[in-house]
Amino acid sequence: MTHQVTFPYGKTEISYEIPEERFAGVLRSGLEAYHPEGSEEELVKKALSGPIGSRPLSELSRGKKKVVVICSDHTRPVPSKLLIPPMLAEIRKGNPAAEITLLIATGCHRETRKEELLAKFGEEILRKERIVIHDCDDEKNLVSLGTLPSGGELIVNRLAAEADLLVSEGFIEPHFFAGFSGGRKSVLPGIASRKTVLYNHNAAFISHPKARTGVIDKNPIHEDMIFAARKAGLAFILNVVINAEKKIIYAAAGDAEEAHRAGREFLGSLAGVKAVTADIVMTTNGGYPLDQNIYQAVKGMTAAEACVKEGGVIIMFAESSDGAGGESFRRTFREEKDLRKMTERFLKTPADETIVDQWQSQIFARVMQRASVVYMSEALDDVVRDFGMIPAHSAEEALEAADRILQEKGVINGTILAIPDGVSVIVS
Repeated sequence: MTHQVTFPYGKTEISYEIPEERFAGVLRSGLEAYHPEGSEEELVKKALSGPIGSRPLSELSRGKKKVVVICSDHTRPVPSKLLIPPMLAEIRKGNPAAEITLLIATGCHRETRKEELLAKFGEEILRKERIVIHDCDDEKNLVSLGTLPSGGELIVNRLAAEADLLVSEGFIEPHFFAGFSGGRKSVLPGIASRKTVLYNHNAAFISHPKARTGVIDKNPIHEDMIFAARKAGLAFILNVVINAEKKIIYAAAGDAEEAHRAGREFLGSLAGVKAVTADIVMTTNGGYPLDQNIYQAVKGMTAAEACVKEGGVIIMFAESSDGAGGESFRRTFREEKDLRKMTERFLKTPADETIVDQWQSQIFARVMQRASVVYMSEALDDVVRDFGMIPAHSAEEALEAADRILQEKGVINGTILAIPDGVSVIVS
């Protein structure tokens, strides 16, 4: 007897049959079994018509000339085609003359390309609306709003800072150090300067025991982020929860904190799973667009990290058509093979000297100090090896590699746990 498990991979999927004698279980989010009352459009409409802790967006927009809508970038599977049109309609319902800018929250990511904007918004919005892509290094279009609770300087996009009304779209998912995505993250890191993002993602914060998936209370990274959102004047959000098919199953609109809290509570009620330990953990980053590169795939690995036995193996299925996802990220691992030394160096680095992608490297190093990683992807083998991982090009090849690693440690036919979507679960 075998257990067939399907894993999202890019825009496709991989099916693998795990033998009964090796099967440790499958950890799935309850999101997949949840069926909302109403279509995606109806859920969004209901959220906008009954905002949480806020007046409707149509009322907030009255008399507001400069309106900025913060939108997610190409690395996030936010269904903007379903969110932005009704948000724009609500804004113009209250103020037909509003000057609206869609500000793409790239954080420190690369610029979102035209074809990605087209896929995200559709032709009509791309043609009719003013769209500006945030650049975290464009100093002339950045402005300081003071000091974060952590002591770092809060610098954000000038358009947002000078808006008469600042609102955002987004989606809520478990986040491996901010607790949850969405809400306040539209501002920090979304439209913040590189300097501000680097400070917020410093080594002491990343290593903090509260900077973990599903944790908000006393999470220092979240505390900086929520302060930034308040200071920037984020007045209204429309956030959704999506399932593995990237379909909206929940929507919350209204006050940036209260609506986000409602979304977190909904997600947390479905995404929590109890850890199951195994010699090998197979997982993913949820498929496209979250598995475009190795950098993003670290997120999904943290779910496996919580379950894999010390010295075990994580098998990661992530298409990674964009390769490493950051040259400094790749260079860090290519130049330093001693992960303990790497981590010690990060922890000694002052917050204001945090380097690009240091946080991702720090978490990745933590994962790989617990377990070996076999990485099935479309990335070049040399790129995968630069990160200290073992490349594979099929599930069968990946398991063969994992078994070889375990056999060298005296483990034969190690147990296998499957986490089909590593970014959709909160493991406790």
